[in-house]
Amino acid sequence: MQHFEIAVVGAGLAGSVAALALARAGRKVALIAPASEKADERTTALMDQSIRFLERLGLWEDIAPSAAPLSIMQIIDGTKRLLRAPAAQFRAMDVGLYAFGYNIPNRALSGTLDAAVSAEPNIIKLEHSVGTLDYNDERAAITLSDGSTITADFVIGADGRKSKTREAAGIGVRRWSYPQSALVLNFAHTLPHGNVSTEFHTETGPFTQVPLPGSRSSLVWVVKPQEAQRLVELPAEELSRAVEDRMQSMLGKVTVEGAPQVWPLSSLMADRFGKGRLAVIGEAAHAFPPIGAQGLNLSLRDIIALTELLAATGDRPIPADAGERFNRRRRPDVMSRTFGVDLLNRSLLSDFLPVQMLRAAGLHILTSAPPLRNLLMREGIEPGRGFRAVIDALRLRNEVRR
Repeated sequence: MQHFEIAVVGAGLAGSVAALALARAGRKVALIAPASEKADERTTALMDQSIRFLERLGLWEDIAPSAAPLSIMQIIDGTKRLLRAPAAQFRAMDVGLYAFGYNIPNRALSGTLDAAVSAEPNIIKLEHSVGTLDYNDERAAITLSDGSTITADFVIGADGRKSKTREAAGIGVRRWSYPQSALVLNFAHTLPHGNVSTEFHTETGPFTQVPLPGSRSSLVWVVKPQEAQRLVELPAEELSRAVEDRMQSMLGKVTVEGAPQVWPLSSLMADRFGKGRLAVIGEAAHAFPPIGAQGLNLSLRDIIALTELLAATGDRPIPADAGERFNRRRRPDVMSRTFGVDLLNRSLLSDFLPVQMLRAAGLHILTSAPPLRNLLMREGIEPGRGFRAVIDALRLRNEVRR
């Protein structure tokens, strides 16, 4: 029977990064997942904190050629309601950055991670699904689909919304759905994007264009499910025209590339994110609509916290309550981001006039109050970063007065 210090269940983006980070922190890791050939044509916008983490892991140099910087992010009210919010623009240079982050095709992320995992001597990849899991105070036992069993001092569940690792530990989950689907595609355009990402707020949800290298962009278009189905079945030329019209021809002529995909929107949050010798990360712990570039960034913050908790230090064993420690550490960030995204999405769908007034007033305040806007930009990039900047500025001012 093989024994590992850490078993990571699930080899998607979050699981692969977790395995790699902990292996390079000195732990012996098993990465457990059946082989998958499913193509993911989506892109992921990673913020500055996430990019710096990938740099520390030695991954960014290989990913960077496929990525496009997000130097400006703007929100435009594309509704036809009586109360419309003013356009709001956020510039990375205002918070001392060249870019808030970078937009990266998931294929490029997966390819780089697969190569790094294969080359990492501290990772053994087991291409099997999980049959059963049994946790106790000393270790976890995992039976695989080929009948073999391994043991581990700690398990990281990165096995998605229907997580077996979470269910085996008796951790409950809250789920809720939205009357929306996301149409996801990439497109070429005749005018340069200038590293600007534009999010149109519409009555059915956000229409978000994010730059790709060259004169190309990715798109997440949130609409009602029946409208998403109608759009995905359109001939490429008609769909290209529909995208261009929705964008008000901001990027010139649009040409949709490849086959668009439709993803139903729903949210999930586990009752807890760790227990005993288990931590759940990624969509095993939290999932929500593609608004505000929070999904994988939140998962990478899970992994940063786990790496700090579980990194090998001499002969230090993994404590039996590591899961509880992880849960306490991650709970505030996960809950605030999940409820924030849910509230924003519901505010877009609401026809209730006071809700529309609050949303419009909030964006108006952001456009007219640069210090508040900069604070929220820093917080969006990295939790605590904005408040640390305020404290540092106050401390510097006091020192100057002395």
